[in-house]
Amino acid sequence: MKKTLSSAQQKELLTSLQNRFDKNTGRHKGIEWPMVLEKLTSHPDKLWSLHEMEKTGGEPDVIGFDKKSGHFIFCDCSPESPAGRRSICYDKEALDSRKENKPKHSAIGMAKEMGVTILTEEQYRALQKLGKFDLKTSSWVLTQPAIRDLGGALFCDRRYNTVFLYHNGAESYYAARGFRAMIEV
Repeated sequence: MKKTLSSAQQKELLTSLQNRFDKNTGRHKGIEWPMVLEKLTSHPDKLWSLHEMEKTGGEPDVIGFDKKSGHFIFCDCSPESPAGRRSICYDKEALDSRKENKPKHSAIGMAKEMGVTILTEEQYRALQKLGKFDLKTSSWVLTQPAIRDLGGALFCDRRYNTVFLYHNGAESYYAARGFRAMIEV
């Protein structure tokens, strides 16, 4: 698969990212767009991943800056779990275990193909401090091996103004459950 964008795609993506950045300044206080733009244009591979996040409905935006690595942190900020990443089970093992009614993909597999990472519970909770997300949907979160080895997987959502962590069989999938991703640039 070609993991580069045409000049037109890059321009369209950068315009969308800047517009979202400008409309949501509370997510990235103290960060200026020209600094982000410089980093983005020097990492076309990351632009491709951000395009995949955008294309699947994630509405990626800058939510922080890692001083140690010098990277900007982009995360899915769509109000609900990205529509193009729903109805998927947790990982390939779960996908392979289903004999009937298999979902089209898995959260971990899709994230890997997109060049992004699935949020941890801690990252999911941090995102929820920047807004109210997943009021009607839920999102798979990275699951510890001790839970996954027993067949389970974790997901989160926000209900009653509270972020909840739940468990399910990793092979389960629902029309309202997807995953949120992040990438450092």
